[in-house]
Amino acid sequence: MAVGVQLDFKGGTLEQYDRAAERLGFLPGGPPARDELFHWVTKTDDGFRIIDVWETREAFEEFLTAKIGAVAPKVGWAFPPEIQFFEVHNYFAGGRRRS
Repeated sequence: MAVGVQLDFKGGTLEQYDRAAERLGFLPGGPPARDELFHWVTKTDDGFRIIDVWETREAFEEFLTAKIGAVAPKVGWAFPPEIQFFEVHNYFAGGRRRS
C-alpha cells in the first residue's frame, strides 16, 4: 500500500535542498527515486517541507537512512527531520500535459 510522507526540515533552506538534490542526482522535473511515486517541496516559515508518496513505508525508510542520512551533514541539515506518515487512498502523478 502506498504511503504519504511529510518531512519537515526546520532551519533548512531551499538552497540546501537544491544542493542535496544535485548530490543525489535528481533534476527538477526528472525521474524520482526508485519506489517513490510523487515528490514536491516548499519553503515554510521555519525551514522547508517535502511531501512524498512512496510505494511502501519500508522503501521510504531505506531511502531516508541510505541516501538522505548520508547527504544531510554535507549540506548542513539537522537530521533526522520531523516525519509524519499518512495512509494514501489515491494519488495522481504522471507526465506534463501539452495543450
